Amino acid sequence: MVKHRRLSDKRNDDSVPKEEKTELVEEENSSTKTPMDMKSILLSGSKYVYIVVAAALLSGIFTPLTLGVEIELVIFGILSLLLGLSGGIVIFLGIKNQKFTTIMICGGLGAMFASLILILELAGRPIF
Repeated sequence: MVKHRRLSDKRNDDSVPKEEKTELVEEENSSTKTPMDMKSILLSGSKYVYIVVAAALLSGIFTPLTLGVEIELVIFGILSLLLGLSGGIVIFLGIKNQKFTTIMICGGLGAMFASLILILELAGRPIF
């Protein structure tokens, strides 16, 4: 009776010729690389643009028109919220990435904490 090989069966290094070993290594390396063309870069960047625009609209970009608040306060408020949003995005990317996970999570938390301090400063209730 002939034993059939499965893809899940582990091969011994002695049973695989050298040509097949190099082909296997090349296949593994080529499957981990993702092509970065212009279309994928634009799609990747556009989702962050949508998030920033939605955050700006939801944070009160129309407040000076309706309530008569100074435009500088609204701009600083939007920028501080976008700083917190960028911190959240950095944390999300840090969780997905395998290399700099700890650094990116700490940087994201730092950006969110800085955003909190700025918001409290704008509200007139400083922490420090």
